Amino acid sequence: MKIQSAEYIISAAHVSQFPKRPIPHFVFAGRSNVGKSSLLNKLTGRKGLAKISSKPGKTRLINFFLINDRFYFVDLPGYGFARVSKTERQSWQKLIERYFVQSEQIRMIFSLIDSRHEPTSQDLQLQDWLGHYDLPFMAVLTKADKMSRGKAQKQASQHARILQLPKDRLLLTSAQTGAGIPSIWDCITTCLDQPNPNDRNDHEYS
Repeated sequence: MKIQSAEYIISAAHVSQFPKRPIPHFVFAGRSNVGKSSLLNKLTGRKGLAKISSKPGKTRLINFFLINDRFYFVDLPGYGFARVSKTERQSWQKLIERYFVQSEQIRMIFSLIDSRHEPTSQDLQLQDWLGHYDLPFMAVLTKADKMSRGKAQKQASQHARILQLPKDRLLLTSAQTGAGIPSIWDCITTCLDQPNPNDRNDHEYS
């Protein structure tokens, strides 16, 4: 897909701030420092679209980016950051849960996991939660460039086994080399070509 425009819209701290426009949402979730911002920038070809920080936990709000004036990329706060207070983590969780439950425009959730390490308990909890609410998702393994090709493929197979996912629901990627980026776009394009069963003429958050 050719990116004609990629625009930051809002960092939402409350459901009332979520964009009301009824267009598809493609959501990026994952542990702090897993590489969400780098992947978003690589997907759009805009180096500074999503802010990258060396400090985990920088993304503390739900960030919305309008792509090609047609759909949103949604960047969720990273989970598993120990230095964040329990109260703040609970606030993030409540906000994210309300977004997941109330948004009828979610077409796909990309669950990012560091390919170098086994899925964490938080990664597995997120997958269970998405499955419970019947939300569409794919596992995206990041930072594949940090390993040899053979090691990366071995890690991908191990992740598929632990996550109990078929290979077509797991993508091995690198924001540095661009590996796996076309596959993510293929998934997005396929979703855009299909009607949204949850579409309504009017849609509001409450």
